[in-house]
Amino acid sequence: MSSSDPTLWPALEQARAIAERRLGSVELLELVLARIESVGPRVNAVCTLEPDRARAEARAADDAVVRGEARGPLHGLPMTVKDAIATAGIRSTGGAVALRDHVPSVDAESVARLRAAGAVVFGKSNLPEWSGDWQSFNEMFGTTCNPWDATRTAGGSSGGAAAAVATGMSSVELGTDIGGSVRVPSAFCGVFGHKPSHGVIPTLGYLDEPHGGDVEGDINTFGPIARSADDLAMMLDVLAGPCAADAVAWRLDLPKAVPSTLRGLRVGAWIDDSLVPIDGEMAAVLHAAVDSLRTHGAAVVDISGPAVDVQRAWRTGVRLIGSAVSVSDEDDRGPSHRAWLFLDRERARLRAAWSAVFDDVDVVVCPVTSTVAFAHLHDGYWGDRVIRIGESERPYLELEAWPAIVGAAYLPSTSVPVGFTAGGLPVGAQVVGPYLHDHRTIAVAGLVAAATGGYAPPPL
Repeated sequence: MSSSDPTLWPALEQARAIAERRLGSVELLELVLARIESVGPRVNAVCTLEPDRARAEARAADDAVVRGEARGPLHGLPMTVKDAIATAGIRSTGGAVALRDHVPSVDAESVARLRAAGAVVFGKSNLPEWSGDWQSFNEMFGTTCNPWDATRTAGGSSGGAAAAVATGMSSVELGTDIGGSVRVPSAFCGVFGHKPSHGVIPTLGYLDEPHGGDVEGDINTFGPIARSADDLAMMLDVLAGPCAADAVAWRLDLPKAVPSTLRGLRVGAWIDDSLVPIDGEMAAVLHAAVDSLRTHGAAVVDISGPAVDVQRAWRTGVRLIGSAVSVSDEDDRGPSHRAWLFLDRERARLRAAWSAVFDDVDVVVCPVTSTVAFAHLHDGYWGDRVIRIGESERPYLELEAWPAIVGAAYLPSTSVPVGFTAGGLPVGAQVVGPYLHDHRTIAVAGLVAAATGGYAPPPL
């Protein structure tokens, strides 16, 4: 087992222990609640708790195990859900004062799938207002801190989700990702996160404005966060599929063929690019990770070059993301519909360029964002902030560059922990694959983790 503490086991290991009656659902829930009580004040990952309801559900889960009636792969596992996603009977605010007292009557469809698979949803995780930042803080619930260094951010916008998983406050999590909101906090907190191919997991129930949740938006995805790649694969199986209205006629059949070894795997390494510079210490860890893949038999090639027009891709991605999030912007900074249509055509060209890349490699390994977890930076409007990357001051917006180049093209991407800086901060890498090859990126992330170290519990 990975730890003597069950709260830090991978979810699949927890589920096996519950199924074999070596661990009770109630027992695990109480351990998780105790962890929130002891570590919560330092990290502030969980913003809403419903423990009494959860205890009743956990007791029912334990009784079902005795009867041999386990519901699914998440049976009896206690978990939180990002506060941007509607949960029936549990306050769901989007981090915004406008929804301070909002308690949905129905679950988001993805949450309903988690419950149907046996999950005990007992609370919500913190985020920035309307999920609109790469840090997680808001007026109601305060700031989520990085579990490796409380003076630094846990990332955003699914920062509470990643911090909760890293510290054993949740077995797994469900976050959201438009411009890196699953991938960035997963990298900052040292856990695994998956941004699925766009359209694979329903996003109904997403709270991005006071009346949100009724339609699916462009670019936005819901994605799992976990302590292992196998947990991500399990979560993808639970969550993936058309929404109920489309399931009348549509089916999803994601390719299942995945690599079982690094030997012979064609890996495109895209670490250094002058147009999207990254922190030097982080780059050294990423290069070491790529070297480890090569040592384990992967066919690694450097793809930094003209395969994808970086500047054009970044510009397109940022503008499309800006359009997607403009519904929560009171000043309405979004583009016109005509402008969006031209951006969508530009996206089609970007997707074609990425498709050509995957003619030559199976996956691309690249940075998740420009830097490791940085010191809390809350002053002013986020668009005006600057951040230090290496020895230079850069626009805060550059944090979106690497996520946008991938996400705006609808590609699947798995964030995997690959090591630490000299100062002990986690470093993550993106494993990017062709559209709809989500199982491939998750499987490769597992192989990368095995070669480089993977998840480690933070100093609690």
